[in-house]
Amino acid sequence: MRTLPRGIRNNNPGNIDFNKLNNWRGQVGIETGVENPRFAKFDMPENGIRAIAKLLITYHNKGFRSVKAMINRWAPPVENDTGAYSQAVARKMEIDENQTLTISAYMLTIMVTAIIQHENGYQPYDAETIRRGVVSALK
Repeated sequence: MRTLPRGIRNNNPGNIDFNKLNNWRGQVGIETGVENPRFAKFDMPENGIRAIAKLLITYHNKGFRSVKAMINRWAPPVENDTGAYSQAVARKMEIDENQTLTISAYMLTIMVTAIIQHENGYQPYDAETIRRGVVSALK
């Protein structure tokens, strides 16, 4: 039997770090049952997906306007192969990693889906689950 990745177990498919100051919708605390707890835990996947989209919107508003810039912020090079991550996400989005992005439900859906795939090694959610998380982030 295959063990689910942490992001899926925690309903946090973007592996967003836990911070008690964040008041994410559906955040129920920090992960449990691991040697070094680090990531937030959410009550359901849609709220973890919503948090990914909210962070991407925040990055965009702060001037991170390309896949490369956003992924550099999302997954810093000190602990990730950020170049490979950025290229993988851009490839899934079928755009150049330096292309300027405009926030839309479509763009967020594709980028969130690519991040989930990269963070967890596969994409376990159906399109409707991702759509609900992204749409709630835009409200």
